Amino acid sequence: MTPPTRRALRALERFHAARPWDHNAHFHRWILRQLPGRVGSALDVGCGSGDLARLLTGRAARVYGIDADPAITARARELTPVAAPVTYTVADATTGLGDRSYDVITCVAVVHHLPFTEALEAFRDRLAPGGTLVIVGVAREHTPVDHLLGLASIPLNVLMALLKNRGRPAPRPDSMRAPTRPAGLTFPEIARQARAVLPGARLRRRLFWRYTLVWRRL
Repeated sequence: MTPPTRRALRALERFHAARPWDHNAHFHRWILRQLPGRVGSALDVGCGSGDLARLLTGRAARVYGIDADPAITARARELTPVAAPVTYTVADATTGLGDRSYDVITCVAVVHHLPFTEALEAFRDRLAPGGTLVIVGVAREHTPVDHLLGLASIPLNVLMALLKNRGRPAPRPDSMRAPTRPAGLTFPEIARQARAVLPGARLRRRLFWRYTLVWRRL
């Protein structure tokens, strides 16, 4: 990496540190469009501060959010109106799903923190017949397509940061305070493993360093 490239990347990091925006929340409305009009129950795995769980109350009679972090789970409870039909639980994403089944399961930027195949198996086993699983994930860049999408995302990322923050510096939102880690699996590896566990799953690379997976259980 040349010195000008390093300087440019550091400048970009400083820009985004001062004007953060939630890449995961960007996909929340898209997630809702993948769901039936009304369902009985929904589970958001790795719910964080509860932003998506609260949105899911517009589709589900009862929403459950689980997260392994007690502090962020407590914050989700603080931000959620008492009357909202949401229950938050501190639990492991693969072993703490309980015995009930759900009509909808969502998981945003969490599955790369977990044993991938085991996580998909746990979600599959807890999804009710006719239910919908929606995952927004992070993959390790590997192919030329990955790198092209990553490059295309850089100017769009700057534009979104300016638009969402109205050009001004802003504090980091609660939803972006959770620890992060880089993805280990590439998109082809993810697609191969996912289709072995979830036959017929639809996967697609996306801008902003994300991919999506939608699976409906028959």
